[in-house]
Amino acid sequence: MAEAMESSTDEEDAKPDDGDPPSTTVSNWPLIKRLLALSWSYRAGCLKILILQVIVLVLGLGALGLSGVGIDYLRHEITPGAPDPAWPLGLAPPGNWSSLAVLLTIGGSIVVLALASGILNYAYHVAVADLVNVKIVVALRSRVYDKLQRLSFKFFDSNASGSLINRAARDVRATGQFIDSVIITGIIMMLSLGIYLTYMISIHPLLTVACLATTPMLWGISIRFSRRVRPAYLQNRGLVDDLVLALSESVKGIPVIKSFAREAEAERRFRDANRKVLDQRYWIFGRISRLNPTVQFITQINLTILLLYGGVLVIRGELALGSGLVVFAGLLQQFSAQVANISSIANSMQESLTAAERVFEVFDLPIEITSPVTPIQLSEVEGSVEFDNVSFAYEPPNSVLQNVTFRANPGECIAILGATGAGKTSVLSLIPRFYDPVLGRVFVDGHDVKELDLEQLRRNIGVVFQENFLFSNTVAANIAFGHPEAAQEQIERAARAASAHDFIMEMRDGYDTVLSEAGSDLSGGQRQRIAIARAILTEPRILLMDDPTAAIDSETEGEILGAMQNAMQGRTTFVVANRVSTLRRADRILVFDHGHIIQQGRHEELIEEAGAYQVMAKAQMIDAESLDILEAATGT
Repeated sequence: MAEAMESSTDEEDAKPDDGDPPSTTVSNWPLIKRLLALSWSYRAGCLKILILQVIVLVLGLGALGLSGVGIDYLRHEITPGAPDPAWPLGLAPPGNWSSLAVLLTIGGSIVVLALASGILNYAYHVAVADLVNVKIVVALRSRVYDKLQRLSFKFFDSNASGSLINRAARDVRATGQFIDSVIITGIIMMLSLGIYLTYMISIHPLLTVACLATTPMLWGISIRFSRRVRPAYLQNRGLVDDLVLALSESVKGIPVIKSFAREAEAERRFRDANRKVLDQRYWIFGRISRLNPTVQFITQINLTILLLYGGVLVIRGELALGSGLVVFAGLLQQFSAQVANISSIANSMQESLTAAERVFEVFDLPIEITSPVTPIQLSEVEGSVEFDNVSFAYEPPNSVLQNVTFRANPGECIAILGATGAGKTSVLSLIPRFYDPVLGRVFVDGHDVKELDLEQLRRNIGVVFQENFLFSNTVAANIAFGHPEAAQEQIERAARAASAHDFIMEMRDGYDTVLSEAGSDLSGGQRQRIAIARAILTEPRILLMDDPTAAIDSETEGEILGAMQNAMQGRTTFVVANRVSTLRRADRILVFDHGHIIQQGRHEELIEEAGAYQVMAKAQMIDAESLDILEAATGT
């Protein structure tokens, strides 16, 4: 992902070639059907919007017709022998009315229609905002978030956070806009075109045919545009994902960036990603900028035909000036505007289809880790854990664990040791079913974990990660995250067991202190102890600790070890560790190498046995002795 944001000669890949359509054509129909089904579920709101817009359309036509009548009336009054105006619905004004009264009536009617149209148009925009931005977008975003919460760790391993944020925010909004900018606008356009066409034909059929002869050309141009920009929108979404990732990593990694004085490099990386997005948008906007003038030019040809042919008809007396030529000109302009709107609809459609494809990809992802239809309910978890010939791979066929077999009895502490990539964390991840093994089975209390209720299983397992995430909330809320109904007394008891109570009480608001993002205002040891308190508050029968003392100093290690010792009381505990100070407290140590258990036993047994454990333990002892000698020699 990082390479995609580097400046290189591949910059032109950010823009499709200017000649043939980029990429391959993909059928839009399956996506359109799903979007139509989504729209149908909100049919009441859509119908309300359509009714409002149709009324606005009719009011606009009424005002246009009255302006034509007004012109014909003026011509009749000032030109001897001019034909009488064609009064709408035959409602001619009384003969004793003055010209001023007639004109005031016509003008007043136009103002009333315009006022009513404005009010209804306001109601239309409010209804659209309520339907799209409030109901549809919020519902879609909730569905995406809900699905993301239920997807397995494997999905998050292979998808960058920037892409997921974009799908839940920007793509969801663009998908919701399909209903307004494509379906509703498209239906209104078709209704408008039908009404305008009928009105124009009623005025003069041949003039209508002559003025609309170029319309098929507009349709062809719009369809070509639609097919051409679809792949570009899809590529643009990927470039935006890269941009968000660059920004996210720059913010999260600011301590590393500053410590190595790499601000300029980080800025260049972000600038390159931002430029690729900009170049891609320029390509799309370039196509839109070419389409709009083309459409407008063709519509001007229609107006030229109207002036030439329509003018001749007026001179011959075959067409009224106001209700004929002027009204026809207004109808033609509005007709052309609706046809020109095809480009906007096509643009919105491609953007919505691209976004919808990414949103529906999330909806369609299989939920790999689920509870069985009829799960086994454990009345009380005792805490025995067994691995039976387990093999596992994140990306088959590259196995991380191979034929692993062992058993942990209730209340036993199992330490896991091994080099990076040996499979230590993978063992822990299989117990709460963050992943499922490729071969073999994992048992809890004699039952295959795949047969147990997933929620119940995980509620009986406490997890302390190597890098624990704390939320921007109070200390108490972070500890009670897995048990939000916990009383203050329970929260404090868990904190005391994790050796966290004392330093929490020293904070400005105690347990009500609001932590900064990811708990960055706490030390590593403090974060770990809060995480241990969070894990044990739910009273789990099984406790998993993934190298909790890896990134802390020796003084803090003692505090963590004390907290761990309290947390392990009465629980089956698995702890990944590489320090003898932690390993020697375990009832049994499993030594892993390349996914296999190569040694197991207690510290006292393994330290006397030639092998990987003895080498590691003696190396740590030598390092400790060397440090003591150095401190004695330097007086520190």
